[in-house]
Amino acid sequence: MKMRNEYTCPLELTHDIIKGKWKPIILWELSKGGSSLSVLKKSIRGISQKMLVQHLKELQEWGMIGKTINDSYPLKSNYFLTKRGKKIFEAVSIMQDVGIEMMIEDHREEFLNEKGLL
Repeated sequence: MKMRNEYTCPLELTHDIIKGKWKPIILWELSKGGSSLSVLKKSIRGISQKMLVQHLKELQEWGMIGKTINDSYPLKSNYFLTKRGKKIFEAVSIMQDVGIEMMIEDHREEFLNEKGLL
């Protein structure tokens, strides 16, 4: 995804970076620590390998995540949040908190308990 030349407000830029179903979840998973592609794939239920790779690439292009490659055999990649990624994760974390509050208001505590969020 390329950065647009014109924005109405800075919020549009932030939205462009994290929009979609998977990017906030990828950021959430990486907030727990660096992770390989295979571990990310296993931890994000429902995401295809193609979609995961695409979103990781876009998040790298925005400078939200970094990638290290271990030169041993087999090659292993490790993805991690950058300083910029940690900053945008603060917004994702607030969104998670709001979602938890709304689920409690809607009496969905059982789901939250199953996920270890309560």
